[in-house]
Amino acid sequence: MGSRLVLTDAGSMVQRIVLPGGANETLTSAQIWRALAKASFAVVGYVTPGGEPRSSGVVYATAGKRLYAVVAADSWKARHIAASGQVAVTVPVRRGGLLSLLLPIPPATISFHAAAIVHPAGPIASGAVPAQLTSLLPAERRDKSCVIEIVPEGWFVTYGIGVSLMKMRDTSAARARLPVAKD
Repeated sequence: MGSRLVLTDAGSMVQRIVLPGGANETLTSAQIWRALAKASFAVVGYVTPGGEPRSSGVVYATAGKRLYAVVAADSWKARHIAASGQVAVTVPVRRGGLLSLLLPIPPATISFHAAAIVHPAGPIASGAVPAQLTSLLPAERRDKSCVIEIVPEGWFVTYGIGVSLMKMRDTSAARARLPVAKD
């Protein structure tokens, strides 16, 4: 596995790992952030205080370089994530448009690990989360829910992002590993 410096679309230099077999060379961290902003569902993995792995689906919204999910304050998800402060996240990115209705096209994915901050229950509409997430939450649950702030760290690991559907069949061309650019 080699590495090289790549000029991003924001004009800054970042180190990018080049995977064997000619992985997608044109993909940037900025493109990953745009794909995350368009999506709204993620699978969040975490570990219980007893060391048992768990995963749960969440609806999220982005603001800046963070993801925000709202969960019930008394949920296991909120308690376990607050205990460790670390999560693994996979966001499926639907591909194929109308073609996906006819053929079994798997989604592309963006995976990363992240620091997770569980904010206490309270008025959500006070600006703690992006407006698009607040609008998805029923009004009667807004004061009884807590916000999980997810801050990606390290690397994005992607599959099928920025490549054609045909190239998704070629594992080496469909995968990429890019730094999480927070600027």
